[in-house]
Amino acid sequence: MMKAFYPLAFCVLSMTTLQAGDWGKAPLPAKAPVIEECLDIGGKISAGYMSDYILHGLRVNRDTVWTDVNYTFESLVPVTLGVTHLSGIDRKFPFIAIGPVDETDVYVRAEVGEYAGFNVGLSYTHRFLHFSSFPGFNGSYGDLGIDIRRSLGPVDFVAASTLGINSRNGYFAAGGGSGWVHRAGLEKAIPLCESSTLVLSGGVGYHDGYYFNVPGTHDWSHYYINASLPIELNCRTSLTPYIGYQGVQQWGVYFPQGDVLHGGVSLNVTF
Repeated sequence: MMKAFYPLAFCVLSMTTLQAGDWGKAPLPAKAPVIEECLDIGGKISAGYMSDYILHGLRVNRDTVWTDVNYTFESLVPVTLGVTHLSGIDRKFPFIAIGPVDETDVYVRAEVGEYAGFNVGLSYTHRFLHFSSFPGFNGSYGDLGIDIRRSLGPVDFVAASTLGINSRNGYFAAGGGSGWVHRAGLEKAIPLCESSTLVLSGGVGYHDGYYFNVPGTHDWSHYYINASLPIELNCRTSLTPYIGYQGVQQWGVYFPQGDVLHGGVSLNVTF
């Protein structure tokens, strides 16, 4: 787990910088406030690195870099359109002996509102997969998802269900049919200072025919514990390191992968 010293030192340094002055001297007159142009028109650009790319409990790549661009339309229902590209850079980790995966996702998300105390979101992601060391072994498929969140006071309850819809060579998504993967867990945000918050989360996953549609592949798929530390660098930019531990079981998906300690970092800029 990430040591608490670093975010606390970051917060203390920020406060002392703001309050520093010369002892025994009259205070300097207040300067005119600096007005930052931070009007957000709905766009966001992100990039990052992951030691392990884990999709619905299945480790697809090890070292992976990614970028994402999205735009949110503020209407009756906020709708986000975006594109993500992920590229595996560790050629020594073969996924079912065909090497690392490059993936491009095109997605749309809608925050549909609150129902019975739950905040509900709907999404559709179409994934285009390319296996660099096995030309021709490519595919594409869709993920149709619903996620819910509800405050339980000290923590938030979060859950999501995803239906994999095969389109063409639907590797991961039921391999010729459709299948479900479900996740549920708890999340806690702990403010450390004005510019930093520690976010802790943990939960479990269950899959029902999602992975390759192999008969009998319905079981508890994984459990996870994560800690992330979003740090606001300015009104537009944030840096988020994270670390996580996941037990990956996936019995019946060719081979069990075992537990994994993983981490990464992302840089996000809004405009």
